[in-house]
Amino acid sequence: MNAALIITLVLTMGVIFVNGFTDAPNSIATAISTKALKPKTAIWIAAVMCFLGAFTMTLINAEVAETISNIVSFHDGTGTQARIALMAALFSIVTWAVTAWWFGIPTSESHALVAGLTGSAMALGGLDAVNANEWVKVGVGLLVSTVIGFGGGWLLTRLIQFFVPNPTSKKNNKFFKGWQIFGAVLMSFMHGMQDGQKFMGVFMLGLYYNGLVSMNDGGGFTIPIWVMILCSITIGLGVSFGGTRIIENLGDMAEIDTYQGFSADLTAALALLGAGLFGIPMSTTQTKTTAIMGVGAAKDVNTVKWSTAKEMVFAWILTFPGCLAIAYLITKVFLVIL
Repeated sequence: MNAALIITLVLTMGVIFVNGFTDAPNSIATAISTKALKPKTAIWIAAVMCFLGAFTMTLINAEVAETISNIVSFHDGTGTQARIALMAALFSIVTWAVTAWWFGIPTSESHALVAGLTGSAMALGGLDAVNANEWVKVGVGLLVSTVIGFGGGWLLTRLIQFFVPNPTSKKNNKFFKGWQIFGAVLMSFMHGMQDGQKFMGVFMLGLYYNGLVSMNDGGGFTIPIWVMILCSITIGLGVSFGGTRIIENLGDMAEIDTYQGFSADLTAALALLGAGLFGIPMSTTQTKTTAIMGVGAAKDVNTVKWSTAKEMVFAWILTFPGCLAIAYLITKVFLVIL
């Protein structure tokens, strides 16, 4: 096994692990903030369900992984240059994600992944290295996650308020507590399905550019079971590592009751499922965060701390040009020194 392959695979596993502990709050922050689950219990539930989501849904439908593996092409460089560019992309993603986590900002690793791959590919082949058709799916995912996240969370909360008299009563709180736990479990499963598959696609690119696998006739990969298991275990371990800083930030964004937490979890989970079945890579961070905004606004616009929300939106917007530029520059530097 050559050094380039080892470094590429280690970086890939590092990215998957980092995604686990930075995106864990997307699944469980609301359940913790409404006290439906204790933090340690919530994290372990998220870890197990994230593993199951990544593994089982990839067996059923690997469309998201295929989209990610086809989003750019490193073919304009030599085999060595392609490997260097992929390593630079992974390095930039890890750097961006850890920095955001340190400051408690729930930035999207999905955005960073797409931006990092794009920046590194462009360092080799310019705009011709970008697959516009696959990038359209990314744009659709951004739109869908925002509209359905906020709109769906708002609508479901309103429906509960209309059909359930006094949804915050002791009896109803107990009822919705059980459903919120279910929502957190479902959200964790869908997090694994979406983010686990994205990084399986990157893992396959690492194997491909090191000559260990071939693309199928459709331009994608047949993902081996061992890759599914390895990536699923890694993202699950990453989730178990925690994410306390981001949990506090998300929980601070809006004051929500148990029925609102359930609304946010269910809305985000269903949106991620629908997108995944159509091969649309959607950000779990953006979907869940906009859902929290929606459920908060449905009760009272003033319950949402819009200053915190603005910081998160700014981080999402900055991720694409920021991570793309870092990946581009790191690729150029790596090509010179390696």
